[in-house]
Amino acid sequence: MHILISNDDGIMAKGIVALAEALLPLGHVSVAAPNRERSACSHSLTLEHPLRATPVHFPVPVHNAWAISGTPSDCVKLAVGQLLKESPDVVVSGINKGANMSVDVFYSGTAAAAMEGAFAGFPAFAFSLASYDPNSDFTGAARWARECLKQIMASGPEKGIMYNINVPALPERDIKGLRITRMGHVRYRESFECRRDPNGKPYYWLSGDPEILDQSPECDIVAVREGYVSLTPIRAEMTDFALFERMAGSGFVGGFQRP
Repeated sequence: MHILISNDDGIMAKGIVALAEALLPLGHVSVAAPNRERSACSHSLTLEHPLRATPVHFPVPVHNAWAISGTPSDCVKLAVGQLLKESPDVVVSGINKGANMSVDVFYSGTAAAAMEGAFAGFPAFAFSLASYDPNSDFTGAARWARECLKQIMASGPEKGIMYNINVPALPERDIKGLRITRMGHVRYRESFECRRDPNGKPYYWLSGDPEILDQSPECDIVAVREGYVSLTPIRAEMTDFALFERMAGSGFVGGFQRP
């Protein structure tokens, strides 16, 4: 199996190194990741500047590794379209420092890299560890990533799907198991803290805590808080089909008046 790995925390982040090492026994591993942290860049692409792909000596013996001067989506596009001699069998992103659940999936560069793989027709996986502690141990999360990847690939992954997997920041013995989930419904109580730089000029720092609006155990954020690994199959198609059917069948278009 040829595995392409990317992330949004940067080419030398602890999470991507742990993930690559865990996946080495499964086949041929290539890494194409940003040359610096690009967290929360969503699905942005670089259009006004050239991209540079620099081969790097990666900490574990992968087949190829490139540090790319772009976003996670750039990395996957460039690797698939230009850098790799053969197409990958699967695109994997992570392991992210911090969870990617609920609405955070829309902001996540980790999720975007995996979704780029899904756009291109490959099985795609995004892995995240629910901790921002710089001293986090990614070993357990990497083992969960390997097992999830093995089992889904063996059973036949769905096309056009990103499997979004979040691992609780718990000792492995305390993780209760795996739960199939949906994206949770949360609302952030956000605020911007105003601070002053050394010249006295104001700057702002975003902070916020999620308020869980749906406490169902099927929600990703609830599952992780209860000690389960959360696996959410996500499709890029976001049309509200129930509303589509109602509007299409209600005569809305026929009664629409031009402004």
